[in-house]
Amino acid sequence: MQKITPFLWFNNNAEEAMNFYATTFKNVEILSMRRNPDGALFTGSISIEGQQFDVLNGGPMFKFTEAISFMVSCEDQAEVDSLWNKLTSDGGQESQCGWLKDKFGLSWQIIPKQFIAMVSDANPVKVKNVMAAMMQMKKFDIAALQEAYDKE
Repeated sequence: MQKITPFLWFNNNAEEAMNFYATTFKNVEILSMRRNPDGALFTGSISIEGQQFDVLNGGPMFKFTEAISFMVSCEDQAEVDSLWNKLTSDGGQESQCGWLKDKFGLSWQIIPKQFIAMVSDANPVKVKNVMAAMMQMKKFDIAALQEAYDKE
């Protein structure tokens, strides 16, 4: 068991969310589902890419906000595109700079690892160019970031 586990409060659709994430990410395991006497899910646990999350069907009292988001480090444009398309489907919303909300209102940052390397460069001109390009994007475009990075 990990020391700190995100605990996500859903509006009576936690089981739907677990199933959605199980089809969205590659390495997912539904660890447990604890049900009420009426058979409805009360709490559950899911592992997504090695990170455990616990979920609760808590009702409508609390909503997700952008104050908490989950950053996903992506290997390439294909992974960025796949996760972006799945997470924004069926009512999800695009935002700026690699941020989105899924259909449950949970915020995600879909970030290519190449972006992190580029903005960690010691050359401030390269970093400035990449940041300027990123500010124009919703979903990250690695080729456009690379073009900005290569400018001098």
